Parts: sequence; C-alpha cells; structure tokens
Amino acid sequence: MQDAIIVTYRIETPGDPERVAAKIASDQSTGTFVALPGETEEVKARVAARVIALRPLEPVAEPGFGRDHPAFATGSRFNRAEADIAFPVEAVGTDLAALMTIAIGGVWSIRELSGIRVLGIRLPASFAGAYPGPQFGIAGSRRLTGVEGRPLVGTIVKPALGLRPHETAAMVKELVEAGVDFIKDDEKLMSPAYSSLEDRVKAIMPVILDHEQKTGKKVMYAFGISAADPDTMMRNHDIVAEAGGNAAVINIASVGLGGLTFLRKRSKLVLHAHRNGWDILTRHAALGFDFAAWEPFWRLSGIDQFQINGIRVKYWEPDESFVRSFKALQQPIFSPDDRPLPVVGSGQWGGQAPDTYAATGGSTDLLYLCGGGVVSHPGGPAAGVRAVRQAWEAAVAGIDLGIYATDHPDLARAIEKFADGKHA
Repeated sequence: MQDAIIVTYRIETPGDPERVAAKIASDQSTGTFVALPGETEEVKARVAARVIALRPLEPVAEPGFGRDHPAFATGSRFNRAEADIAFPVEAVGTDLAALMTIAIGGVWSIRELSGIRVLGIRLPASFAGAYPGPQFGIAGSRRLTGVEGRPLVGTIVKPALGLRPHETAAMVKELVEAGVDFIKDDEKLMSPAYSSLEDRVKAIMPVILDHEQKTGKKVMYAFGISAADPDTMMRNHDIVAEAGGNAAVINIASVGLGGLTFLRKRSKLVLHAHRNGWDILTRHAALGFDFAAWEPFWRLSGIDQFQINGIRVKYWEPDESFVRSFKALQQPIFSPDDRPLPVVGSGQWGGQAPDTYAATGGSTDLLYLCGGGVVSHPGGPAAGVRAVRQAWEAAVAGIDLGIYATDHPDLARAIEKFADGKHA
C-alpha cells in the first residue's frame, strides 16, 4: 500500500497476537461490533486498515498493564508480536490530530491487550507538503549562533524559579562574557508574577545585544513562551521577537499539536522543544511510545531544536534510549532540511563528550546543554565553557580526557569537580 500510513505496534496479549493485530486494524478503521448498513466490501477495500506484517516475539510472564490483569492469576503466558498496520491516507487524511486519534488514540482501550507500545511510524509522500517542518533546524541554528565545526555549547538559567529579572540578567551577562553559544530559560519558567516574560525580556535582551555590538557574536537566548492559550503564546512570541530575540522554549506536551502548529505558522523564532511529560508516555517498556514514533508529530509541526537527554543522565533514561532518540532525529522524514538540532542535556559536563561523540557516530551536529556543568565550574562560568569545549576537542581528536587535561587546566579542574557524578 503505497499511499498508506504504516504504524508498527508491539502487541502483548494472553491470546493470539495475530487475531489482536487484526482487531486493531478493524477497530481503528471500519470495524464495529455488529454489521451496519452501508458497511460494504467496497468501503472496506477503500479505507480499511490492514495488517501487512507480523513478527512473533518471545512471550513474557507478567503483563504490561500490571498484575491485576485477570489473566495473570491463571498463570497465563503473555504472547507478543510486532505488527505493521497500514492505514490508507484516504481514510485518515494528512491531519496529525486525526492520525493520532485513529492510529494511536483508541488502541489502548482494546480489551484483549495486556500491553501495547507504538514503535514506529512511516508517512507517505502526501504528508510532505502538509506541514512546514523546522524553519531553522540544524543549519539555521548554526547560522544564527555563528558556530561551525563543533557542537553548540549551551547552559540553563538556574535556579529555575526564584530569580528576578535583574538577577537573571546579571547571570546572563556573566555567561555571554564566558563565551557560551546558547542560554535558555528553564522549562518551568514562563511568566510568573515575580519574573514576567515581558520584564525578563527587557532585562536580558540589552545584555545580549550589547555583547553582540561589542564582539559580533549574538548568543542565542531561548525564552519560555509556552501558554495554554495560543493567542497568549503568540503575544509572548512577539515580545521576544520585537526585542531582538531569536529563540523560544516550547513545552510541547503542554501546548499540544494545535498550539505548536498555530505558533509555527507565524513564528520568527527558533523553536526549542522541551519534552517534559514525555516520560509518562515512554518509561514503561511495554506501554506507550518509542521516541521514533512520537517525534515526527512535533518535527512536522515545526520544532527546530529537540531536547533528548544524553549519556549518563541524572534521571532514569538509559544511554541506549538516548542513542535511539538521537538516531531518530538524524533520519530525514522527507528531506535533510526537516531535521531539528538534537539537544543533549541532563547532568552533562565535558566528561560525557567522548562517549556522546562515539555513540552518535561521530556527530557534532548537536547542542550540548550543561547547567551545573558550566556554571558550577570551580573557575567560574567562563572556565566551565572552556572546559566543555576542550572536552569536545579531545573527543573529536580521539585523545583521552585525562591526557588532554594535562595541558588544559580548565578541563583538569572540571574532571576533579565533576568526575564522581555527584554534580547531578
């Protein structure tokens, strides 16, 4: 089926996975529990979803939905398979909300399932012109920051909550003078009374623009503009753009596909996606989504930079999951221009650079985002930025960090401070 959306599911059931896969295809397209008038074979042939491949997997002893599943008490085994199900575009259209509703939204309610995870999604060419995709992406992020041939080095304003605008601006001044490429608001900071977005922009942008005037380098600052009301989010966007800003943090799971699409159509800013809430959808290995099945919705809707954690993070996500996320973003959906810049973060300092470089296949097309790994360096933020750059220099050159640190004192002090992992 050439003009079809193909979704890959990992099915788990105490019954027959082949039968359950067929039920998913039926229930999510033309099927009902009784025959209906007008439900002809011609209609089914045109718009019905179909199972096009089934790959059996080893069964498991415990159900993904938990031990209170009725079949667990009977000692049943839980059979698994990967199923590719094709949904005709004629039935779904190219609307992403319709795709989420039809191919994903109703699947979890099927009684026979004891677990279900969406592993991947392949979209036909008819989607290529339906959504704008990234406006800036990798190339635009590099152009706006003037960084080529190495990762962008970024940091986050911490503490996330509590700093007033003039206090934040003082920290930003120190960071831009340190030579950082990118700074962002923490995702928890949007427009609280003590630090409204408007006041924060008024305090920070003169620092950014003055530094640009003196040095020619414009540090990218991503302000948190997320809001439940798209009109409010658009007004927030305009506050940043009119002050000379060029980036914004978007909490994508909070604003939703509709909010992001509304913003992207009108945006002049680099849209930096924070995926807070993503862990709800993916942390249980038998349930939810793989990142490769979830990120295309946001990428097509216009995200330019995408946070995906990193190596040896401070949270739950294993390194292998980060690597899969990075590789998913490297793969074009329709063209190389639809790739957002991967943002590597969460407890990062220069020490993870060699493993990150190796795990990503020798890529430097990324934003390396360090909070404490920059600002908590014993020599101050400037030394922190230099230490991260030195770590990446060593990684790309294939030189052991300890050896490189012998004549790079900023890196040596970073290793002494952060190598035990307690900074996270």
